[in-house]
Amino acid sequence: MLIKKPKCFILDVDGVMTTGHFLYTSEGKVMKIFGPDDNDGLSLLKNDLEIRFVTGDKKGFAISHKRIVEDMKFPLELVSTIRRVDWIKERYSLEDVIYMGDGIFDHYVMREVGYAISPANGDKLAKEHADFVTERSGGDRAVAEACLHIMEKFFTPFNPQALPDSQIKLSGEWTV
Repeated sequence: MLIKKPKCFILDVDGVMTTGHFLYTSEGKVMKIFGPDDNDGLSLLKNDLEIRFVTGDKKGFAISHKRIVEDMKFPLELVSTIRRVDWIKERYSLEDVIYMGDGIFDHYVMREVGYAISPANGDKLAKEHADFVTERSGGDRAVAEACLHIMEKFFTPFNPQALPDSQIKLSGEWTV
């Protein structure tokens, strides 16, 4: 569907940025497992695309907010999976959006947007409606892989032989 450069990359959190596992105690949901390198991959793209996150996980929203908003500095919205197409339409033209999702309802979004990506461990329907399926699973560098794919397909391909441009502010998590 997408024939021009995308304007926005919207990512689901659970199962894409995380392994999709929720760790509970008798007090409730206490942890999610976020993977390595995804923030750095997004750093390579943020000059080319608006990057936003959505989650339908109300009980784990504080955990996602800590990682996505406070640590990574990206916007995060609580949006029901079955309402995401309407949410996106209120903000963007569907053809301008790349969406990355993994769940059983994400295919509703993926079949409407300009370009769709699923991690390798995504639901069968998500993978069937994806334009690209990563080799990596959610929470295991799938987002970083997707970012490199987006750069290759729509922008300037990543050059692993050269250090990233000094204008690009990487995540900063590994600086000394």
